[in-house]
Amino acid sequence: MPWIVASLLSAFFLGLYDLTKKHALRDNAVIPVLFFATLCGAAIWLTLLLANLAAPGLLPAAFVAEPITPAQHGLLFLKSAIVASSWAFTYFGIKHLPLSLAAPVRATGPIWTLFGALLILGERPTWLQITGIMITLGSFFGLSIAGRAEGVHFTRNKWVGCMVAGTLCGAVSGLYDKFLLGPRHGFTAATVQLWFTLYLPIVFLPIAVGWWRRWWPRNEFHWRSSIPFIALTLLIADFVYFDALRNPEALVSLVSSLRRGSVLVAFAGSIWLFREAHGGRKLPAVLGIVTGIVLTVLG
Repeated sequence: MPWIVASLLSAFFLGLYDLTKKHALRDNAVIPVLFFATLCGAAIWLTLLLANLAAPGLLPAAFVAEPITPAQHGLLFLKSAIVASSWAFTYFGIKHLPLSLAAPVRATGPIWTLFGALLILGERPTWLQITGIMITLGSFFGLSIAGRAEGVHFTRNKWVGCMVAGTLCGAVSGLYDKFLLGPRHGFTAATVQLWFTLYLPIVFLPIAVGWWRRWWPRNEFHWRSSIPFIALTLLIADFVYFDALRNPEALVSLVSSLRRGSVLVAFAGSIWLFREAHGGRKLPAVLGIVTGIVLTVLG
C-alpha cells in the first residue's frame, strides 16, 4: 500500500475511533466502557500472541513482539498506567462535551509533546514549528469562543479540563514512547503495543470493581456494539500507521501530519451522526488547529 494512502487510512480509522468512543459513552457509565474497551483490545492482542506462538511466521512483523525481561515488563506496565490516566480523563471529557469540541482539543497533543521535548529533551523549535504553535493556540482560543454558543466556557468547564489533562497525559505518553523505542531500550513497536494493551485492563480492574460494587455514586452501564469497535478501530489505525512508516520512502513528519486529519473525520461525523450544533462556527478553528499541527510536525 502506498505510504500516503496508508497515512490517510490511518487518519480515517483514528476518526472512527473517536466516533465509536462518543457513541459508546453517550448516556452511559464511563468506567465499564473503558474497562470493556481495553479488555476487547487485550483479547485481540492475546489472540495474535497465541497465533504467533502456534504458527511462527504466520503474522506480519508489525504484530510480532520480542521476548522481554521482568524489568522491561515494569517499564511497559508504567506505559499502561500513563495511557490509562490519559484515557480516563479523555473518556469523561468526550462523554460530556460535543465531539466537535472534544476532538480538536485532543488533536493538540503534538503541540504539548513538542513543549515537553523542549523542556525535557532540550530540543529547539524551528520557525515553522513556532508558527504552527501560534496558529494552533490562536485557533484553540477561537474554538473556545465557538464553544460558548453551546454553553461550554473553556476556562470554567471541568470537562474541558479533563480533555486538557488527558491530552497532557497523552503528551507524556508520547515522550515516554521516545524513551522506550529509542536506542537506550530499543523496544519494537509491536512489543510496546502488545504489552501495554494487555496491562491496561489490569490497571483499570480495581476501578471497575469499585464501580461494580457501588463504592461511589455512579451511572448505569449499557452494553453497546460500538465498545469492541473502540479497540478494533484503534488497532487498525495503528497497524496501518506502522505500515506507512515501514516504507523506506515515507517521510515521518508528513505521515504524522496526515494522521492529524483524523480530527476532520471526527468533526464531520459528530455533525452528521450526532447532529451537533454550530458546526459552521467551529470549522475555521478546527482547520486552524489542523494547519498549526501540520506546520509543527513538518518543522
